[in-house]
Amino acid sequence: MKSFLALARNRQSDRAFDTKPIEKEKLDYILEAAMLAPSACNAQPWKIIVVDDFELKNKVADATSSRLLGMNHFTKQSPLHLVLVEEQANFTSNFGSWAKKKHFPHIDIGILAEHICLAAADVGLGSCMIGWFNEAKVKKLLSIPKSTQVVLLITVGYSLQAIRDKKRKPLSQIVTWNSYL
Repeated sequence: MKSFLALARNRQSDRAFDTKPIEKEKLDYILEAAMLAPSACNAQPWKIIVVDDFELKNKVADATSSRLLGMNHFTKQSPLHLVLVEEQANFTSNFGSWAKKKHFPHIDIGILAEHICLAAADVGLGSCMIGWFNEAKVKKLLSIPKSTQVVLLITVGYSLQAIRDKKRKPLSQIVTWNSYL
């Protein structure tokens, strides 16, 4: 295992993939990391759909791309898509969401997604979280109930991109001590 900071430095949103399939052991590792993701009140308000059938994966990829905006055309290259569906949270998580006016399942799914992406990087795979997609098409393709929400798709595969330097704000712009100002 790499050090966490090395892993965080190497994890990036990859937009070019080799079509080589992902080994079962690597996918199992990623899915186990996902299973271990924490959630509010241990609600685990998610379902992960692994899309690895070539034709179905390409149809899902079509639901993520936009000719008009020139977005997400790389998604067909990825040999695997993970579709993150929000499931019903448990009572205590739902009550907390209501009481604190924060939708905890979306926070939880964000944590789940980063567990997936960091685990992928840890086994030498690239990934990209996709929030821009036609949800109705994805639901229809994957027989997802209308009562649920598809929150994210994650492409996973062998990246063809070099690790890029991260352009981040300096800590002095994002961290304060003991007050906002």
